[in-house]
Amino acid sequence: MNTELSEALDVLEKEKGISKIALIEAIQASLETACKNHFGNIDNVHVTVDPDTCDFHVICEKVVVDDAYDPDQEISLADARMIDPGYVLGSIVPVEIDSKSFGRIATQNAKGVIVQKIREEERKVLYNEYYSMEKEVVTGTVERDTGRSIIVNLGKVDGYLSENEQVKGEKLVPNERIKVYVVEVKDNPRGPRVMISRTHPELVKRLFEEEVSEVREGIVEIKSIAREAGSRTKMAVMSNDPEVDPVGACVGLNGTRVNTIVDELRGEKIDIISYDENPAYLIENALSPAKVIAVIADQDNKEAMVIVPDNQLSLAIGKEGQNARLAAKLTNYKIDIKSESQAQEQGIFDEMGIDYQSENTDAEESEELFEDLSTDTENTEDSSEATESSEEV
Repeated sequence: MNTELSEALDVLEKEKGISKIALIEAIQASLETACKNHFGNIDNVHVTVDPDTCDFHVICEKVVVDDAYDPDQEISLADARMIDPGYVLGSIVPVEIDSKSFGRIATQNAKGVIVQKIREEERKVLYNEYYSMEKEVVTGTVERDTGRSIIVNLGKVDGYLSENEQVKGEKLVPNERIKVYVVEVKDNPRGPRVMISRTHPELVKRLFEEEVSEVREGIVEIKSIAREAGSRTKMAVMSNDPEVDPVGACVGLNGTRVNTIVDELRGEKIDIISYDENPAYLIENALSPAKVIAVIADQDNKEAMVIVPDNQLSLAIGKEGQNARLAAKLTNYKIDIKSESQAQEQGIFDEMGIDYQSENTDAEESEELFEDLSTDTENTEDSSEATESSEEV
């Protein structure tokens, strides 16, 4: 048994993560390369390696002839019978060759084949390891800013945080530990190239999976996320257990769970709302914290008209339209927001056949009106003639 070789392969397998079988195949390939360099391109030389003992043999099959003119392919009858008296003319005699007899060039080439194979296998192992992390969140250490991207050390390889995947205004300094979302892992001759992100909406989802056990276990499901990285995120959640409050589970006691994620995202605000199969109710929730009088949703065209109290219009739209824009992304609806006064002026309440009085805006009656307007989504008329003060997203 070739004990030294076997132990060396065991060490390589442990340190590099390269399988012993792959290393044995590399040795076999290197010996075959050495044979071609030593004997030329002949087909009668074969290499065998025992995977259990790591013993290897280089065998040259020679034809028995009266007089051997080509010693690489022929053997005389006399020499053959010295090996085994039973050989006759035309027999094939397997002759073992000492690999130490190979020349320096053949040996160097064989060494090069082994080194190349080890590098290829090491690269393959690294690629497979990080490919399994694709679409997941990993922790890395900021190394340097190249101008075009920020290099983040992910352990065995570097991650590339391109300018488009960086949060505007977020300052990352060397040696700082951050969490990033692995967008894609590309195979590359120089090793796996890992593309990462700090702006991807899935980063928020994965962080909640890490922090909130109910989300990780599937009790609470994140149905939709809309994000403007560095500023605000809206997330719709639902519970598969009637006894578990999905919003409360994500927020945590005194906000401990959500605050941990907010800290990781450098103060980015996170709105967590309850998901509802009824698009009208979902849109109402999505426009939180603004109060809503009514939602008229057209499921076929994915459009919705929302009526809010006059004093809630700016809150529903949000700064620079952010609240309405995120609500539209979250629900996948084009949302037209109108104030109560605009709705009255345009006769929207009359068109819907509802006798609406402005003083009836207490919470209970607003909810009844909301239910009346949101039940019929098929007969919603086109609202393209909205006034300039209404907001479309």
